Amino acid sequence: MSGTGGIVVIGAGLGGLAAAMRLAGAGRDVTVVEALDVPGGCCGTASLDGYRFDTGPSVLTMPEVLADAFAAAGEDMESRLPLRRLDPYYRMRYHDGTHLDVVPGEDAMIEQVRALCGAAEADRYRRFRVRLGELFAAEWPVFIDRDMTRLRHLVRPLVLARLAALGGFRRLDGLVRAHLTDDRLVRAHTFQALYVGLSPQRALGIYAVIAHMDTVGGVFFPRHGGMHAIPRAMAAAAEKAGARIRYGTRALKVEAGPYGVSAVRLDTGERLPARHVVVACDLPGAHDGLLPKAAGDWRLRRPRHSPSCVVLHVGLDRRLDGQAHHTLHFGREWRSTFSALAAGRPQPDPSLLVTYPAADTAAPAGHATLTVLEPAPNLHGGADWDRLAPELEDRLLARMADLGYGDLAGRPRLRFDPPAWARLGHSAGTPFALDHRFSQTAWFRPAGAARRVPGLHFAGMHTAPGVGVPPVLISGRLAAERILESPR
Repeated sequence: MSGTGGIVVIGAGLGGLAAAMRLAGAGRDVTVVEALDVPGGCCGTASLDGYRFDTGPSVLTMPEVLADAFAAAGEDMESRLPLRRLDPYYRMRYHDGTHLDVVPGEDAMIEQVRALCGAAEADRYRRFRVRLGELFAAEWPVFIDRDMTRLRHLVRPLVLARLAALGGFRRLDGLVRAHLTDDRLVRAHTFQALYVGLSPQRALGIYAVIAHMDTVGGVFFPRHGGMHAIPRAMAAAAEKAGARIRYGTRALKVEAGPYGVSAVRLDTGERLPARHVVVACDLPGAHDGLLPKAAGDWRLRRPRHSPSCVVLHVGLDRRLDGQAHHTLHFGREWRSTFSALAAGRPQPDPSLLVTYPAADTAAPAGHATLTVLEPAPNLHGGADWDRLAPELEDRLLARMADLGYGDLAGRPRLRFDPPAWARLGHSAGTPFALDHRFSQTAWFRPAGAARRVPGLHFAGMHTAPGVGVPPVLISGRLAAERILESPR
């Protein structure tokens, strides 16, 4: 690296890699330092007894955002990371024995609703689908696809008025119930509130765009290698464009002087000179020693973290005929489950997300993998996780048996719970970062750049746009754009 320094990206997760791809593609001198031996960060991988599991997100929407990152590095995504559209996107199974397949195509989806809920609700759904599209079109360019942590990007009054007229500042549950009357259909379009760490009764209506992304835009999956194929392909593209990625190397300190960042000290004893640094790891944790004190952000004085989850990854000795890739098993209870999470207690009757990547080669021949996720309180809830974690695991195994998945207790399995997430570096023991209440949304979310430390930038879930694969990718792009625009 040159004596004046280049760009150092801390963390080879999706946000850090998205920034590195764009910067290397623009000809900049980029070094990525990653504490783990593989890329991915939250989009990780684990193996057990011949089975391989994706330990991070299982839902990929808006693939054009990912394709844009590859294009910035001079790559065609389809040639390096071919994707397939899932069909159905989700299978919703309800406690009364009914189910709804969320499928591609407007007419096909309306027929699914008609078969389950009747002709009148299908007509209401058709109109609601239009409203989702209008909200997405109004919101995407101003709230999601730009750096809303910068004052000059604050939304203009006319845009706010348009979003208000569409119901964006109502509560999500109220917005959806104003259009749909069948509770099963309401749940199918409000469970996404948990993605942003809130109940449907507390989340703003603007987050209905998440339902648009995955029920209208569609859910995708890599044809080979599971979700972890995404960061592997991104890392390869970044390196081909000229970035250097140093695995098994931990950043210890970002150094700064009177004119901004100057270097990054590593656990190897090296000091990498830097004109710009992109911090793409857990942000509250980074403020505990990695960052200079001048980088403090008032938005992080009282951070409110999302709930966490308990996840079981199970190696099956059989295939599951007819099983959808994503199945949501809704419990009988609804509002009380969210109230329990908010109070720091396990849900009394949780809804479960089961992921079954049947087309992936992550298991021995004739075998398969299965992942089940249950929302759970984070470590700030005060629970005794030494006692609670095995209790929830036993309950989860019993619930899966009741749902028809058989006895999984004797199968190879891995458990991730809030203490495990904390050991992996996630503040409060949650892999979902800060929640998206109004006071942690847009300009109120931690800034994408340190105002008092020129050259210090942030990417990932904790800054804007927020949680989820497309927002994290966008956060990396926004960090790269700030650097490319900077005279520093």
